Amino acid sequence: MAASLLAAPLIAHIGSPDIFFQGSAGPYKLLVTIRPPQVIPGIATVEIRSLSAEVREVRVVPLWLTEKEPLAPVPDLARTSKDDPQFYTGSLWLMATGSWKVRVDVDGSLGKGTLAVPVAALSTRVLGMQKTVGALLLPLGLLLLFGMIALVGAGVREAQLPVGASPSPARRRYARYAMLATALLLAVVVWGGAQWWTAAAGDYADKIYKPLGVKARVVDGSQMVLQLENPGWLDRTTDDLLPDHGHLMHLYVLHLPDMDRVWHLHPERGADGAFTQQLPSMAAGRYVLYGDIVHDYGIGETVTAQLDLPEIHGKPVQGDDAESGPLDVKGNYNPVVSELPGGYRMLWEGGAQTIHARRPYEFRFKLQDGAGQPASGMELYMGMTGHAAFVATDGSVFAHVHPNGSVPMAALGLAQPDNPHAGHMMASEFPSGVSFPYGFPKPGTYRIFVQMKRGGQVLTGGFTAKVED
Repeated sequence: MAASLLAAPLIAHIGSPDIFFQGSAGPYKLLVTIRPPQVIPGIATVEIRSLSAEVREVRVVPLWLTEKEPLAPVPDLARTSKDDPQFYTGSLWLMATGSWKVRVDVDGSLGKGTLAVPVAALSTRVLGMQKTVGALLLPLGLLLLFGMIALVGAGVREAQLPVGASPSPARRRYARYAMLATALLLAVVVWGGAQWWTAAAGDYADKIYKPLGVKARVVDGSQMVLQLENPGWLDRTTDDLLPDHGHLMHLYVLHLPDMDRVWHLHPERGADGAFTQQLPSMAAGRYVLYGDIVHDYGIGETVTAQLDLPEIHGKPVQGDDAESGPLDVKGNYNPVVSELPGGYRMLWEGGAQTIHARRPYEFRFKLQDGAGQPASGMELYMGMTGHAAFVATDGSVFAHVHPNGSVPMAALGLAQPDNPHAGHMMASEFPSGVSFPYGFPKPGTYRIFVQMKRGGQVLTGGFTAKVED
């Protein structure tokens, strides 16, 4: 079966451009939100919440992702909020397209600390001139042109006349010639400027981010084949991928229209560059696919498609692949509780609060056994205490988020090369709870899928969030 392609409007995630990262700068725990510009060069907004009251000063600086620290410019001082002394904001220019990082330097009573957050600086649109500005500039421009022509004419006609004398017919004729020549010269200048502007706009349009496409089909009854398609954006290729959590692609498959079942799969790339995945048993219907990949220069992308499937008789998932049972995401009488196999339950702590768009939150979940006690025997799922996907029910937003945020771990490794285990937990016992820093990009209805692992089994909870403006 062939897939119908969907547009992926933004890199890294679908429709969710802001970056959320929670980590430690030395002894200080920070929640960092970065809102990249839509055009490059442009200004990125940085918001930092310190979870420690010992912080005295925060500075931020943009660097190329793999730039050596001695080449760093002087960091800018982040402003402290008047209402909240632990909240800091800053603005940084990102001057060129590519992979950047924002380094955050913290100083306080516990000493100094630093962390780096990867940022993809990509133009995603062309900003047009506002109509009111155009309506104001057009008459001013015409006034300037006609004024220059009139000044030249007056200078030729009257500049050397005695006071009170009238210009001769010859002077008037020379003035008209001079005005005509000036008008022709200005016309050439305006035409040349228009040609330059058109060329510059075309060059900029070539840099506008063009998402990877993907074609999906099923062969041999249960094997899905994904072929990435490059629309020819800059010098990007599809054979430069980095493993993220040990896999070149993380594929979420959601059953439509209710998004009441979800699969988290990991297709493998063959010699021909295509990804293949042996599907588990799946009911006939329509499915949406979201595939996360990371290039070796640190930029992540999400490819997406929709696929009509017949009934699939496949094999049970194994390894890091996971699937959910039917999730009561629409009719659940208690929207902050997701019932799981074996009597387990996943609870969304604070899920009853009102959620607003474009605000960072820490979404907390915990796993309970049949007796209502914290689940035991918890394990890491691909190096993390949990994984989450935030998906708009209309398909316009998809974000794969980890406990430290929305940054791909492969990109984080490039930003913090001295810390190869950045973002991963290193412990012998793991909690029954997990949290994810994230902020919804716009109002609407969303599904939240949370995966935690215990006893060798990945358990998937499903929740519905109503997000207000």
